[in-house]
Amino acid sequence: MLFNKLAIIDSTLREGEQSCYANFSSEDKIEIAKELNAFGVEYIEVTSPCASPQSYKDCHILANSGFNSKILTHIRCNLDDAKKALDTGVNGINIFMATSPLLRKFGHGKEINQVIDLASEVISFIHQQSPEIELRFSTEDSFRSSLPDLLKVYLAIAELGVVNRLGISDTVGVATPQQVSQLVQTLHQCFSQDIEFHAHNDTGCAIANSYAAFEAGATHLDTSVLGIGERNGITPLAGLIARLYTFDSEALRNKYNLNNLLNLHQIVANKLGVEIPLNHCLVSEHAFTHKAGVHTKAILNNSNTYEQISPTDFGLTRKVLINHKLTGYHALTHRVNELGLELDSTQIQVITREIKELAERKKLTLENVDQILLSYSNISARKVN
Repeated sequence: MLFNKLAIIDSTLREGEQSCYANFSSEDKIEIAKELNAFGVEYIEVTSPCASPQSYKDCHILANSGFNSKILTHIRCNLDDAKKALDTGVNGINIFMATSPLLRKFGHGKEINQVIDLASEVISFIHQQSPEIELRFSTEDSFRSSLPDLLKVYLAIAELGVVNRLGISDTVGVATPQQVSQLVQTLHQCFSQDIEFHAHNDTGCAIANSYAAFEAGATHLDTSVLGIGERNGITPLAGLIARLYTFDSEALRNKYNLNNLLNLHQIVANKLGVEIPLNHCLVSEHAFTHKAGVHTKAILNNSNTYEQISPTDFGLTRKVLINHKLTGYHALTHRVNELGLELDSTQIQVITREIKELAERKKLTLENVDQILLSYSNISARKVN
């Protein structure tokens, strides 16, 4: 579990295009790719050039844009897709093929030996045409596939000697962290190739599963901005960053431009026509907002008490709410000091009770609370004079 081997493959421009609100224009894709590059993701995965004529053009443009982030495309396991992908000039090609009985029966209709034969043909063709290109082969629906089938496929692909990464995909979000860890460890012990993990979020485990994969030895993790993707999406970039931050914040600060994270999310949300979800990790409006009196007292004394993640590392600031019935003496004292007012402890205790009572009857704003504080301050000033 080493940060120096970790690589994020952001799939906002591939998996994200499969989300219900996504309809990115060519200009949108370029803008998003620039922001992903500025943040520092190692790879940007884009929609297959076979999806549409415009997808082909966009793939070609992005592949030749000179980003530090490598451009990958994601294709079906067939020669026609491979030829088009090669024509675009991408840095890498991600090939996938279903291995679960369900998807083999109702998807491509092939037996495991046929999967191996076709994958070997396509991979070998790509390598012959472009030996320097990065190659990943992923089993689709890995966790509803039998382990013997998976190992048989991975062994045949690994023995070709040309694939950089073996991919594991939790296609319907059915896996648990323990299952992910076990499968990654098994592949890590059996094969020398890097391991990539793709987690869907149907059961809400995508972040946990991706982190379990990382702990078990996976080197490449798939994400998307806001977690957008097919159905309920995949591992959200900000969520993964938050999880990794608690493991080694210094390494993460050195690896990625964390201050760019909010702007990246705002841009994608704007393109989708949605708000950043109120409970989204790191970048939501209230990700670093504190409300309860017990919390605010502690946070004002030492931010580590209720913040494992420092907002300043992301160019953000914390908020301490005081316009509610849960407010407390210490939070109001902090606001008094911010406003430069002179009120003694008895006055602040009286004000605290007043605000609690008012908040029980109506919704208060910060301006309402400030007016109350100022009115008490003015009364005190008149008494002094």
